[in-house]
Order: sequence, then structure tokens, then C-alpha cells
Amino acid sequence: MGYQDSLTRRECLGVLAGVASAGFVGCRMSDAPRFDFASEKPKSVAAIITAYRKHLHADVLVGKILEGWKQDGGPGPNLRLASMYVEQIRDGDLSRPLAKKHGVPMFETIGEAVRVGTNDVPVDGVLLIGEHGDYPWNEKRQHLYPRRRFFSEIADAFEKCGRVVPVFNDKHLGPVWSDAIWTYERARELEIPFMAGSSLPVTYRSPDLSIPLDTDVRGAVGVGYSGLDIYGFHALEVYQGLVERRRGGETGVRNVQCLQGDAMWKAVDDGIVRKDLLDAALAATPTSEGVDARELRGENVAMFLFEYVDGFVGSIFMLPGYARLSSIALDVAGEAQPLACHFEERREPYFPHFAFLLKAIEIMVHTGRPAYPIERTLLNTGILDRALTSRLEGGRRLETPELAISYTPVDYPHAPNPTLSASYESPS
Repeated sequence: MGYQDSLTRRECLGVLAGVASAGFVGCRMSDAPRFDFASEKPKSVAAIITAYRKHLHADVLVGKILEGWKQDGGPGPNLRLASMYVEQIRDGDLSRPLAKKHGVPMFETIGEAVRVGTNDVPVDGVLLIGEHGDYPWNEKRQHLYPRRRFFSEIADAFEKCGRVVPVFNDKHLGPVWSDAIWTYERARELEIPFMAGSSLPVTYRSPDLSIPLDTDVRGAVGVGYSGLDIYGFHALEVYQGLVERRRGGETGVRNVQCLQGDAMWKAVDDGIVRKDLLDAALAATPTSEGVDARELRGENVAMFLFEYVDGFVGSIFMLPGYARLSSIALDVAGEAQPLACHFEERREPYFPHFAFLLKAIEIMVHTGRPAYPIERTLLNTGILDRALTSRLEGGRRLETPELAISYTPVDYPHAPNPTLSASYESPS
């Protein structure tokens, strides 16, 4: 699999001059550009939203377009909000007062919002923020947000009008695999520039850890927290964001298993999961005092165990009640000790990790090319769906030929790299 190349190295270097080249090669930290679009005409976007209240994803993404990176009226991305569709307007809704304040039209259907009430697609991009709101859950405890339906209506508007523009899908493509692969293939069919995912791969890391592309990574263990559906995805995104940089690039995943209770710790004691890497990941994780991780129980305490096509073993321990952030530990050739960090979710000034996600979206809307591969998010969506299926089936290992999703990663920087922050007032 793989169809839409992210920005290549030469394109990164020449983005302001319009230089282009072919193939997947990352933008190296030493020669990446300052992605500064301030001198260009603002690009317009439509926002398709499930719910828009204070501190929801719509607030911390769309709010930064309307009111600046820090949402204090200061400088922000070179984007202009052209229209909004909000499906569930409840008490505390921000969409209507902000639409009135900024003169943004709101529409009753997704197609009308994409067309901004015309017979064309006059916007330069679409934000699909299908997170939060009153939606059902299935038997696997997946929150059934209508991302496929939203994307379908966006794509139908494109097809009807004969014009496509870049689309960003907040978080995973599912939540269920059938929705994710349908969305991916629909974007591929219409050649829609498409990007998705979590804010955490581009957030701050403590300590500030990165590894070069094509690194000899010999093992990795991740730690996550909170609910398996809502935060298992974030844990996978930060894990994959580093593991994909191993030698040879990404090959996809051949099987997935979800273990709970004594079974997850037996995998450590039996050497299936490396204890030294787990210990290093836990040491890098802010934790609750007086809690023994091995004594945790509950439906969201679990370990995702998955084997990649190239034989690399992946493992993420979801430890709500113990871990308070996501972390990773890596065994890298030539390093005497594991490399480990946690991924920060800062609240001030106004959730700056979402500002760095919005910067990646701004890059895609201005260049017409995703800043990093959609296949990473597709793969993580599939791993999570299969892990939750395995949990429902008592921890059965599932063979996953559908997840043989190979792609070549790009060297996109994370906060607070100056190639991202120097072109605007840093949100750090």
C-alpha cells in the first residue's frame, strides 16, 4: 500500500520557491526550511465538526485559525475559516458565537459547507474534526464517531463539483477498520491529498528524543494511559512515529494480540517483551505515587503485542491509574543504555501541541501535499481495531494480512523545532 507521497526533501527545501521532486525522502533537521507562509495569500478551509465546545478538538484547532496560535488574538496560521458545519450543537457551544464574531457562515449540511453555499469547491482545504459528541459505542468499546460518513459527504461534494482539495482527518480513520480502509481507498480513488492523526507525534518530548531515519532499532516498548480506544491510538501514534524510522522503513504488521491481567506480565517474565525496555519506558513516564503497575486491573489495563512483517516486535502497555502520559524506550545500536522519553500534552498557552499539529495542516493546505504519510495513521488504526477485537475474543492472536501496509517515513520535525516555530510567534 501507499499512494500519496508526503513532502519530499527537495520539496521541503524549495517549498517557498515551488521546487518539487519525486519519492519519499525526509526533510532533515539540518536543512529543513522555515515553513513560513506569512507573505502568501491566506488559504481558506472549511471545518466539518461533530461538536465545538471549550477545550474540545474543534476549539484547539479551529480556534487557533480564528484567534491565533495562543487563542489570545495574536498571530496564527496563514489560514482563513470559510465555513463551518457542526452536527451537534449543545449547551456551551462555541461555534455559533465565534461564527458571528468572525463572520463565518454556518451550513446545515456537509456538502453546503464544503461548497460554501455555491456550486463549486471554493476552499483550499477541509478539516474533518469527528471527535467528541454524543455517539454510540460498539461491543469492542469503540466510540462510533461518524468520520466515514463525514468523509463520504466531503468526497461526494468534491466529485460532484469536479475539484478536490487537501483533507485533514483528526485522529484515527475509523474507529473500525472497515471505515478506515474505505476512507483511505475513497481518498485514493479521487486522488485527494489526505493526512490524519494525533497531535502527539509533533508535540514536545522530555527529554527531547529523536533518531535519524534508517536507524538500527533493535527493540522498543511503549507505555500509554487512559481508555484503550481514545488513548490507545495516541500511544500507537507516538510509538509508530519513532519505530517507523528503523532500518528499512515500515513493512506493516503481520499479527496483533491484546493481553490483560497476568498474561501481559507473563509476556515480560517469559522474555517476549524486554523488561529492560519496559523499565526504561516506565522510568521516563510521569506516574501516580504508591501504585504498583503489576497490580493494576480493569478493562483498560492491557498490553498491545504486535509483530511486524520484518520480525520486529511491538508492545505498548496501557496503564491507566499508573501512567499519566505516553512514553517510549528504544534499544538503538551503539547506545549503551535505552533511549527513552515521554510525550507532553501541555495545557498552556492553550494546548500548544495542537498548534504544532495545525502547522502541519497549514503546510499541507499551502503546498497541496501531506506533511507526512497517511499510511502511518491507517496502520495505527488497524492495529488498534485488531487489538480491541483480540480483547473481545479473550486475547486471541489475530493474523493481520490486511495490515501489511508498507511506507517510507519522512523526517518531519516535532516541537519546539525552529523550522516550525520561527515563522510565527512560538506557541511554546
